[in-house]
Amino acid sequence: MGSRGANVLLTRASRIKSKLQTVLEAKILEVEDVSYQHAGHAAVKDNASETHFNVKVVSGKFDGQTLVKRHRMVYDALADELESGLHALSIVAKTPKEAGLS
Repeated sequence: MGSRGANVLLTRASRIKSKLQTVLEAKILEVEDVSYQHAGHAAVKDNASETHFNVKVVSGKFDGQTLVKRHRMVYDALADELESGLHALSIVAKTPKEAGLS
C-alpha cells in the first residue's frame, strides 16, 4: 500500500501534525480536535467529525514573518486537508523567542 493509502488510515489530527512538523520544523506543535464543540452547526454536514481544530505552532521559520504570513504558511501546509473536510482552524503561530524558548 502506498503512502496515500496509509494517510487514509491516520486521523486528521495526526495528518495535520505530521504535515506541520515536516513543513515548519516546529519546536512546539499542539493539535486539538474541537469538532465536538460544533456538532449540529449548519456548516457541519452529515455529523462529520474532525472538522474543527486548534493549532499551536512554535517555529523558527516564523522569524521575520507577519502574523498573516505565518497563518498563510499553516494554511498552505494544510491545503489538501482544507479541501477534504477540514472546516476551521484556530491558529497560534509564534517564533521560539516569542514563546520564551532560547
